[in-house]
Amino acid sequence: MVPPRDDSIGIRAQQGGSEAAATLDRMHQAASRADGATYFDQFSTGARFIGTDASEHWDIEQFKAYAEPLFAKGQGWTYRPRDRTLIVSGDFAWFDEKLDNDAYGELRGSGLLRRQGGGEIWKIEQYVLSFAIPNDDARAVVDLIRDPAEAP
Repeated sequence: MVPPRDDSIGIRAQQGGSEAAATLDRMHQAASRADGATYFDQFSTGARFIGTDASEHWDIEQFKAYAEPLFAKGQGWTYRPRDRTLIVSGDFAWFDEKLDNDAYGELRGSGLLRRQGGGEIWKIEQYVLSFAIPNDDARAVVDLIRDPAEAP
């Protein structure tokens, strides 16, 4: 059974969810500062990151191999959350969030966090980043993915 949501605030979080939401906020802030240590500290040791490219289905070590060299050069990425739904059930919290990015516009993030050690420490178990494609543009995007040589 899915617990009821509190839809009264812009970034919604249920009882106990403020700590889970803070984990996501720290992750986004650290990425923007290219702070790899803080960024990866928000993920569990068994976490998965699924990016916008079909090849980006990484365990945390694979994701570190991709991201740490960028962070070391001071290159981060900035996704600004503007709307988040977070649902807490026991030691798990699942979420979806609308993100804004200067280069890509609106994106979506979704995933799962787990409370560690029965306390208030939450770690990201899975994060999925995806483009929000308007339905009217979906066919053109799918055609481009199927046959990039035909792209304008």
